[in-house]
Amino acid sequence: MTTTPDEKKAFVRSKFSAISGKYDLLNSVLSFQIDRYWRWVTTRELKAFPDGAVLDLCAGTLPLSLELTRQAKQRKVLAVDFCEDMLRAGVENLPQDDRRSRIQPVCGDGEQIPVRDDSVWGVTVAFGVRNLARTQQGLNEMHRVLKPGGKLLILEFSRPKNPVIKPVYNFYLNTVLPRIAGVVSGDKEAYEYLASSIAAFYEPDALLGMMRTAGFKALSCKQLTFGIVTVYIGVK
Repeated sequence: MTTTPDEKKAFVRSKFSAISGKYDLLNSVLSFQIDRYWRWVTTRELKAFPDGAVLDLCAGTLPLSLELTRQAKQRKVLAVDFCEDMLRAGVENLPQDDRRSRIQPVCGDGEQIPVRDDSVWGVTVAFGVRNLARTQQGLNEMHRVLKPGGKLLILEFSRPKNPVIKPVYNFYLNTVLPRIAGVVSGDKEAYEYLASSIAAFYEPDALLGMMRTAGFKALSCKQLTFGIVTVYIGVK
């Protein structure tokens, strides 16, 4: 599918642009709305920083930004994504309340984050680390922009190990999901990429090791919903 980091970046951007209008609907339907719970659990990890600025990286259509501002009424979120069409789709669907003024969307690259050093209390990435072309560079950047004591939270798909859940999940992910998503979105290839990118993604220990290399401490991870997703936690 792709051979170089730059080719991967171009491919991912084009695929997300193509499905941006249907992205939120498909996420809810294909995850049976469990994605809302995953985002709630992730955001709760920042409860110690209710007023501090947070960077939501790979923010997409802003679902995690919305949860971040829902849980903390004074929190401001800088929502960065390299796909402008995804951000535009998210902005169009923002609720008519104060969260519109507390979420600032910015089109930018997760490997060259347009944020000053030591400037945010939290960095969140929901289902976006998989899409970085240079993962270690992205993690280094996340560490750079965090204030000392700030926290990184990565919510990402993983591969269940349970012998009962694993074959059912793999069949759904590789066969059922791309067909349904292809009909709804008109772009089956985007969801075939989803399955292949999950299969190729780092094991939890490997990603935690990369976070350690970037400078993060107090590393931990927690698996949710039979290991379908994992929340990775690191502190600067």
